[in-house]
Amino acid sequence: MLVDSTAIQAIDYEREHGKLFVRFIDGDEYVYVGVPERVTAAFTRARSKGRFFQRMIRDRYPYNRI
Repeated sequence: MLVDSTAIQAIDYEREHGKLFVRFIDGDEYVYVGVPERVTAAFTRARSKGRFFQRMIRDRYPYNRI
Protein backbone atom coordinates (compact mmCIF):
# COMPACT_ATOMS: atom_id res chain seq x y z
CA MET A 1 0.00 0.00 0.00
CA LEU A 2 1.38 3.39 -0.96
CA VAL A 3 1.65 5.82 1.95
CA ASP A 4 1.95 9.56 2.36
CA SER A 5 5.45 10.07 3.73
CA THR A 6 8.67 11.89 2.86
CA ALA A 7 10.74 8.81 3.83
CA ILE A 8 8.59 5.76 3.13
CA GLN A 9 6.91 4.97 -0.18
CA ALA A 10 4.99 1.77 0.61
CA ILE A 11 4.11 -0.63 3.40
CA ASP A 12 2.87 -4.21 2.96
CA TYR A 13 2.18 -6.87 5.56
CA GLU A 14 2.02 -10.65 5.39
CA ARG A 15 -0.07 -11.52 8.45
CA GLU A 16 0.41 -15.29 8.45
CA HIS A 17 4.20 -14.89 8.79
CA GLY A 18 4.37 -11.54 10.59
CA LYS A 19 6.42 -10.02 7.80
CA LEU A 20 6.39 -6.28 7.27
CA PHE A 21 7.67 -5.02 3.93
CA VAL A 22 8.85 -1.42 3.82
CA ARG A 23 9.88 0.38 0.62
CA PHE A 24 11.65 3.68 1.13
CA ILE A 25 11.53 6.71 -1.15
CA ASP A 26 15.08 5.98 -2.36
CA GLY A 27 13.92 2.57 -3.63
CA ASP A 28 15.48 0.42 -0.91
CA GLU A 29 13.14 -2.32 0.32
CA TYR A 30 13.37 -4.33 3.53
CA VAL A 31 11.41 -7.11 5.18
CA TYR A 32 11.04 -7.07 8.97
CA VAL A 33 10.17 -10.39 10.61
CA GLY A 34 8.04 -11.04 13.68
CA VAL A 35 6.20 -7.72 13.57
CA PRO A 36 2.83 -8.00 15.33
CA GLU A 37 -0.25 -7.03 13.37
CA ARG A 38 -1.10 -4.33 15.94
CA VAL A 39 2.27 -2.63 15.35
CA THR A 40 1.72 -2.69 11.59
CA ALA A 41 -1.80 -1.28 12.02
CA ALA A 42 -0.45 1.55 14.16
CA PHE A 43 2.29 2.16 11.58
CA THR A 44 -0.23 2.58 8.78
CA ARG A 45 -2.26 5.01 10.92
CA ALA A 46 0.72 7.02 12.19
CA ARG A 47 0.78 10.67 11.24
CA SER A 48 4.53 10.49 10.65
CA LYS A 49 5.47 7.14 9.13
CA GLY A 50 9.19 7.90 9.31
CA ARG A 51 9.09 8.82 12.99
CA PHE A 52 6.98 5.77 13.86
CA PHE A 53 9.37 3.54 11.92
CA GLN A 54 12.38 4.95 13.78
CA ARG A 55 10.78 4.56 17.22
CA MET A 56 8.84 1.31 16.91
CA ILE A 57 10.29 -0.86 14.13
CA ARG A 58 13.90 -0.05 13.23
CA ASP A 59 16.38 -2.00 15.37
CA ARG A 60 13.52 -3.84 17.15
CA TYR A 61 12.87 -6.63 14.64
CA PRO A 62 15.19 -8.79 12.53
CA TYR A 63 15.31 -7.62 8.92
CA ASN A 64 16.76 -8.32 5.50
CA ARG A 65 17.21 -6.08 2.52
CA ILE A 66 15.28 -7.29 -0.49
